[in-house]
Amino acid sequence: MFDQREKIALLIDGANLYATSKALGFDIDYRRMLKHFGKQAYLLRAYYYTALIEDQEYSSIRPLIDWLDYNGYRVVTKATKEFTDSTGRRKVKGNMDIELAVDALELATTVDHLVLFSGDGDFRYLVEALQRRGRKVSVVSTVSTQPSMIADDLRRQADHFVDIASLKTQIGRDPSERPERLVPMDEEDVDEFEDEEY
Repeated sequence: MFDQREKIALLIDGANLYATSKALGFDIDYRRMLKHFGKQAYLLRAYYYTALIEDQEYSSIRPLIDWLDYNGYRVVTKATKEFTDSTGRRKVKGNMDIELAVDALELATTVDHLVLFSGDGDFRYLVEALQRRGRKVSVVSTVSTQPSMIADDLRRQADHFVDIASLKTQIGRDPSERPERLVPMDEEDVDEFEDEEY
């Protein structure tokens, strides 16, 4: 899948990867992830995208973001927007798709292969655009859950599909090392805010 001479970049949709690893029952060890992909090819950049709820006294994802920021990842965040829908329910919106897409298109001038950690079907057109620029795109998600965590059209568009379940031994955290649960945002809202229009 990788050529040792390739320059690669990792693009991690934080909320999507969290939901996927949670569904598979393991935590990601982000240090091991960098080492694993660094052995496959020349790892130029690793980006992690997540939305943050502002004005929270304590954010459970803050320790993870701080660690990533100091340990080889470029962390891209933005504040969520809170609103009330027509039924009076509180909704949170914090979609990072545009930020990820813009960075991916900019990286296409310097890397050979982009590795997208997301199963979100909205990225299919981005993958196609990167391929038109002569770049390979691998998508990391899973089909090992019911329902599958990856959109079928995204999987078909990718040059390579990697089921993250097959990487568990390479990038999974040893259960004995499990820290406090790190949750990007309020996980109950992840599905809601990804699809909501504001």
